[in-house]
Amino acid sequence: MVCVVLGGMPFVSFAQSAVVADTQTFEKAKVLEVQALPAATLPGTDTAVSSQTLRAEILDGTDKGSVITFENDYTQLSVGDVFYARHETNPMDNTDFWSVSDPDRLPVLGGLALVFIALLFLFGGIQGLRGLASLVGSFFLIFYVLIPGIYHGYPAAWVSVGVAALIILVGSYITHGFNRATTAAVLGMVATVLITGLGAWWAVHAAHLSGFTSEENSYLNFDVRGKIDMLGLLFGGIMIGLLGVLYDIAIGQAVAVEELCGAGAHLTRVEIYRRALRIGREHIGALVNTLAIAYVGAALPLLLLLQSSTTGLWFILNNELFASEIIRILIGSIGLVLAVPITTLIASYMLHGRISEPKTIHAHHH
Repeated sequence: MVCVVLGGMPFVSFAQSAVVADTQTFEKAKVLEVQALPAATLPGTDTAVSSQTLRAEILDGTDKGSVITFENDYTQLSVGDVFYARHETNPMDNTDFWSVSDPDRLPVLGGLALVFIALLFLFGGIQGLRGLASLVGSFFLIFYVLIPGIYHGYPAAWVSVGVAALIILVGSYITHGFNRATTAAVLGMVATVLITGLGAWWAVHAAHLSGFTSEENSYLNFDVRGKIDMLGLLFGGIMIGLLGVLYDIAIGQAVAVEELCGAGAHLTRVEIYRRALRIGREHIGALVNTLAIAYVGAALPLLLLLQSSTTGLWFILNNELFASEIIRILIGSIGLVLAVPITTLIASYMLHGRISEPKTIHAHHH
């Protein structure tokens, strides 16, 4: 409705009651011809952008076989490249707008996956394939239990902890079989997740985090109309991310205790614990550095932004975007450190005296 005042009297007219959104489809296309355009500067900034005129053939969808020409200032493509074209149609005047959505990356992803599986089978053997089966099981729990559970409004924190426990159980027993060492590692991981989870829950509340650390969180919040607890979602992400580190250290410690018990049956439980803890300390030193560097690599654009910022260092670190990542790193490192003594203690109790010393093979001389 539009209201206009004419001669002191309001005149009311009714416009279209609903705005019809543009229709949008994505279709695969192949570049036939490329024409580079002169370098330009993004309006309102000093940032240079490259652009080109593309002539491409649509390979699938309702426009299959059509040849289109449009300007592209996104990812620069070459002749023969396959990409996904975004096709928008204005329903008011039926005008079409074409743009590059993304290059076709699936062949690269598929090739890397095949190389990974081949190397896993070649050097990992049956154990490697069992690890792959464990990975598939973990993804199944994430995509068919964790994500639907959170999306439908169940408490993100509790769903995340429950799925984390299931991933620990499924992954450990599928990969390493049902034995005392695996059970010791599982108990160590579960205990560490519970303790670290309490610390993470305290940290995200004590730091007054909101969970809105990116545009994706805001879009998700609008999409589900606010029924997802974003703070719980942040907590869940921290807990799920913790599993990869815990799994490595817990299994390693349980196996170390198992080997020490087998090679030194005369050692007491305390001696086994101390020797295994010595191994764990070396593992901690390597993994803490690995964990921190991995997070730094993922946050490299943020660090570059920090370098160019004119505000103070402490102000930037206090920002929720940076504070959330720092808490994530520290919680993961705390869990890593705690997993060593907890798992070693449980494994020493469960395995000591239950693994026979390896038999020595004596040669017979005639």
